[in-house]
Amino acid sequence: MTATPSTTVANFRDLGGTPLSGGRTVLPGLLLRSGQLDRLDLGADPVVAALGLRTVIDFRTEAERADHPDRLPAGARLLVGDVLADKVNSGAMPAAAQLKDLLSDPVVAEEHLGGGKAQALFGGVYRSFVLSGSAQAAYRMLLTEAADPASGPLLFHCTAGKDRTGWGATVILSLLGADDDTLMAEYLSVNPAVKRAFAPMIEGFTAAGGDPDIALALIGVFPSYLEAAMNEVETRYGSMEKYVREGLGVSDETVEALRASLVA
Repeated sequence: MTATPSTTVANFRDLGGTPLSGGRTVLPGLLLRSGQLDRLDLGADPVVAALGLRTVIDFRTEAERADHPDRLPAGARLLVGDVLADKVNSGAMPAAAQLKDLLSDPVVAEEHLGGGKAQALFGGVYRSFVLSGSAQAAYRMLLTEAADPASGPLLFHCTAGKDRTGWGATVILSLLGADDDTLMAEYLSVNPAVKRAFAPMIEGFTAAGGDPDIALALIGVFPSYLEAAMNEVETRYGSMEKYVREGLGVSDETVEALRASLVA
């Protein structure tokens, strides 16, 4: 559970070393998470270059991918699992780019996101990670690929690497045997890196009179966000294992292969 000092990828983390039940840990260098790879430069980023990434899974929307296309290491294959496709297509959620637009206008931001509306929005988004067909397809792909030794080292990411990516990390670490405190600690651990990456946006918004709590609600992650998804799993399926088996359609054999590949 270590922050990796990538110089060209925001919020880059190796899930290796995360503590699991029975004194075990996640093997290092095989499963990585980050923000978008639009600035990846292996020549200036020896940490990422040394990993020899084989697979990149991009959870972003079509608009996000078009605006900031990934740069891939030579030989790595790119897989797209658009987590939010159903929610964006239904009009139930503004695309991430529109959320950034909201932060350019404090008055509009207050109207749409003030008074707890931002937190409510994210609660709904996190529940959709569990329930929507597009999200289920994306996380099924993640688990299937992570369970295949030929796919690793594997990096999965979204835009900031905190919400869609955070849920993916939670699901995998839970299956590997991380306890609830460890899951929450990993989930929240991205906050410093995310705030650094978005500092100019936050500063510009607050300098223009925007409510800093609104900016932080959009930019950061909070326990209530992850709890919304975890509660949905518990309510709909009763356990993470049943969510993975019945909701994602991932076989017990694949979960066992995931553990065999990633647990030290």
